[in-house]
Amino acid sequence: MNALQHETSPYLLQHAANPVDWMPWGDEAFKKAASENKPLLISIGYSSCHWCDVMEHESFEDEETAALMNALFVNIKVDREEYPDVDHMYMDAVQAMTGSGGWPLNIFVTSEKKPFYGGTYFPPARAYGRASWKEVLVNVSQYFSQNREDVEQQASKLLDHLKESSQLSNNWKEQEESVVRDAEDSCVEIKNKIMANADKEDGGFGMAPKFPSTFNIRFLLDHYVLYNDQEALQQALLSLDKMMMGGIYDQIGGGFSRYSTDKLWIAPHFEKMLYDNALLIEVFAIAFSITGNAVYSHVIKQTVDWLQREMSNVGGGFYSAQDADSEGVEGKYYTWSYTELKELLKEDFEWFVSYYHVEENGNWSAEHAGLEHTNILYTSYEKRSALEPANQLKLLAIHEQLSQIRNQRIKPMTDDKILLGWNALMCKGLVTAYTFTGEAHYLELAEKNMHFLLREFAHDKHLFFHTWKENKPKIPAYLDDLAYLADALLSLGNATADATYYYKAKDIVVYCEAHFSEDENCMFNFTNTDFVQVEINKKELYDGATPSPNSILSNVLRKLYLLFFEEHWKKRSDEMLRKMAAFLLQSPSSFAIWCAAFQNKHSSAVDVTILGPDAKKIYQELNTKKYKPDVSYITTHKEEAIISFQGKYQVGENLIYICRDFNCLQPLRDINEAFTEIHKTEL
Repeated sequence: MNALQHETSPYLLQHAANPVDWMPWGDEAFKKAASENKPLLISIGYSSCHWCDVMEHESFEDEETAALMNALFVNIKVDREEYPDVDHMYMDAVQAMTGSGGWPLNIFVTSEKKPFYGGTYFPPARAYGRASWKEVLVNVSQYFSQNREDVEQQASKLLDHLKESSQLSNNWKEQEESVVRDAEDSCVEIKNKIMANADKEDGGFGMAPKFPSTFNIRFLLDHYVLYNDQEALQQALLSLDKMMMGGIYDQIGGGFSRYSTDKLWIAPHFEKMLYDNALLIEVFAIAFSITGNAVYSHVIKQTVDWLQREMSNVGGGFYSAQDADSEGVEGKYYTWSYTELKELLKEDFEWFVSYYHVEENGNWSAEHAGLEHTNILYTSYEKRSALEPANQLKLLAIHEQLSQIRNQRIKPMTDDKILLGWNALMCKGLVTAYTFTGEAHYLELAEKNMHFLLREFAHDKHLFFHTWKENKPKIPAYLDDLAYLADALLSLGNATADATYYYKAKDIVVYCEAHFSEDENCMFNFTNTDFVQVEINKKELYDGATPSPNSILSNVLRKLYLLFFEEHWKKRSDEMLRKMAAFLLQSPSSFAIWCAAFQNKHSSAVDVTILGPDAKKIYQELNTKKYKPDVSYITTHKEEAIISFQGKYQVGENLIYICRDFNCLQPLRDINEAFTEIHKTEL
């Protein structure tokens, strides 16, 4: 066993028995490298990463390869989900060096943490146009020892380049002003650029591999509501329909896989990530609100069932991910052979295989995964819509039967560490699902989760921890943790009419201003300035697999301004959005949350305050009637000292205050009248 045996990360524990002398991230490894005059290999991955597993089996478990690594390098293994700041810097370095990136990420650095060479997966022997891992190890070690001065100079230049690249350009002011001045035209242009990359036949955006792209879908749904743009709605719903009927969705057990390897959404990369499912629950809930399509609410329910059954601990926390592999084979747990289904289903077999496109020789080319004659269950929206009620019941019964059979198989590993930010995303998703479906159980799960997070992750010095496992929280929270948590707290405050959540969100923002900010820069750093571990404290602006924490905080600041009337929060929120404006037209798919915020801000935004003993009920009823993205709500069921509530609360009364562009109506008492006013074009 190596030094990883004392870690809590499931990914690191997977490598604890490797013959490689892995060390965890920390000062000890860098001191060891300096004293031994060696470079370091930092290998970064995560538990559900398929090619991380492949490289481990091929190289890190091999005694001869491990001996070479131990002799030439000090070796560090990093779980990217534990240390996203480390991953960010070294991923940017590898992308700058090679033009591409991914995981496993293998990077060679000096004892001062400066990167000088790196790549992703390396095979044990020359293949795929790549050098073998052993060749890389020997060549890097020799170059380091023979060209030490050049290595140091190159590493310093690379670091300077990364620092410069991490800064916002200052040459956008003219475009910035133009975008803001012509806001409505800019929103239409953003929509057109997103649609230019849309797959109008099979849904989604771009070609294979296809990711859910929930932020693009969310923008299009919002755009439809604000501008009655049918093309935007059609593409958003087509994408959701294709995903939920495809192999990327677990038709038997619920939950979405990370992405599809093909453009038809049939063959996923089978790992399931908490954050993907959180974001998909949210966007399906919005789509349900717009369309009333019961199939969308069913997908939400089935995914929440999976969350409770397989991804929850007893306290209310949610686990991080499930592997793609089981028994060393990708997708084995989820796929079915023709003969297996025939033996199980008997008289229902022919109907079932037709519905799910099951083929005798398999419907999935899975030679790379070691599977033959295997089938992924997928169907079409047309087939689902045509199901008679009797066949819907039959399908549910078969799903239950196959679920029981599948549960007898060896399951993929679950990464059971609990991450603050990803849990907050799921909490927000559950609140959104409650808001638009009215299913009270979702709100109960969200509150239980939030109470777990506030209890188990709290810390006196740095406010919150980043990760938790087996009653051991560790690592100070990053900006995304705190941004997503504040956002979830505000959503819970609205849904419950409990102002306690608003106060906690305020505390988080005050802390972020003190510990994640620099003078004269409106954007927030990714890492707490008291706990910086690498030379670049990145300002994360891209909406990638998860939202940019800065895009979320821009929205949070505006919402908190409506509550507490802190003028500098509104000013900062506006400045953040203004700084990003020109980038939105350049690459809207990379900044889709920013785009949605820009679009909502420049529509006829409405602010609604609901006070009274029935505030929770009124909020929920107003939202289930119709989705409107440019409405901001605040609610309370009792009198509060919050400045925005002062003089408005009247004991025993339910009052609804509606304002647009600083013009406010007299308080309303009737929900239907309030709904009509909210959805008017002008007050």
